[in-house]
Amino acid sequence: MLFIAFTGSVKAQDIHFSQVFETPLFLSPANTGFFNGYFRAIANYRSQWSAMGKPYQTIGLSLDGGLFKSKKRKAFVGLGLTVFNDKAGAAGLSKTTALLNVSGILKLSKRSVFSVGLAGGADLTNGNYSKLTYANQFDGNTIDPAKASGENVVYRQFTTTDIAAGMAYEYSTVKVDQDHDDMKSFKISFGAFHLNKPIQDYGAGSSYRLPVKYVGALTTLYDFEDTKFTVTPAFVIQKQAQAWEYVTGSYLKYRTGTGTKVTGQKTVNAIGLGLFYRSNDAFITKLVYEMGDYAIGMAYDFNVSGYRSATKYMGGFEVSLRYNNLASSLFDARSEFK
Repeated sequence: MLFIAFTGSVKAQDIHFSQVFETPLFLSPANTGFFNGYFRAIANYRSQWSAMGKPYQTIGLSLDGGLFKSKKRKAFVGLGLTVFNDKAGAAGLSKTTALLNVSGILKLSKRSVFSVGLAGGADLTNGNYSKLTYANQFDGNTIDPAKASGENVVYRQFTTTDIAAGMAYEYSTVKVDQDHDDMKSFKISFGAFHLNKPIQDYGAGSSYRLPVKYVGALTTLYDFEDTKFTVTPAFVIQKQAQAWEYVTGSYLKYRTGTGTKVTGQKTVNAIGLGLFYRSNDAFITKLVYEMGDYAIGMAYDFNVSGYRSATKYMGGFEVSLRYNNLASSLFDARSEFK
């Protein structure tokens, strides 16, 4: 339904990451504290379009956890923080954003959970605009920075406020086993960012407002019973003004080590390979290695859009590091909402 609703051409928009499972708070504020565990920290780094000489570089950090969280309580509060910096181009145009997240999470039943969330904070936009060059500085052979540009625009640094909101719903089932618990789940989330449409005040008299960005996501998990394999199909769609894109694909994970209830060692290790596709842009290959509470993920975009003539199919590299307290406690964490 989301795919049909947002048909159209793909254009530039807000920052995006390829590892959708490693950027939950960038999908919706409602994902704050909404996970199996008590505390989670994720760091992301992405470099894109290196063929242009001045690639887009994005660094993201998210921290979140649950307050008053226990099996006996039907509701609890999630708190979190997201910070990211995006930098690109010859002028090093940079945006730094910090948002404080809060969510309310309610157990509707033994198998289903619902959440609503809000986020608010500030954006700082800056750049070294003296490095910008213009068509009037072209002397017939090269760009001459010393030549008058003929432009009378004074760019400046500015700070704005930013507000976001969202909701999420998850349904899951768990088959308890002596070796490991087999889980099946799907989660739907929706997020709306830049709700206040902050003015982008690059110069005197600026009136352009940043459009609201809408993000819809479906993430799933399916453990094949009595095997060591798991698949995690996902679909994420983003729309901002007339621009939209979707990312879809799946990981195939293999558990390399699983503890048991008998030994009391509940640590699980797994390795996963993923293949995803971003609409009219790239095929994305992914690798993730989970070591109990810790995980490292890598992704690479193979560009297949019209820009491939310049990129030679090379799009962008991404890496993530995750710490999830209690993620390794299979029999406690996986039944946390039960």
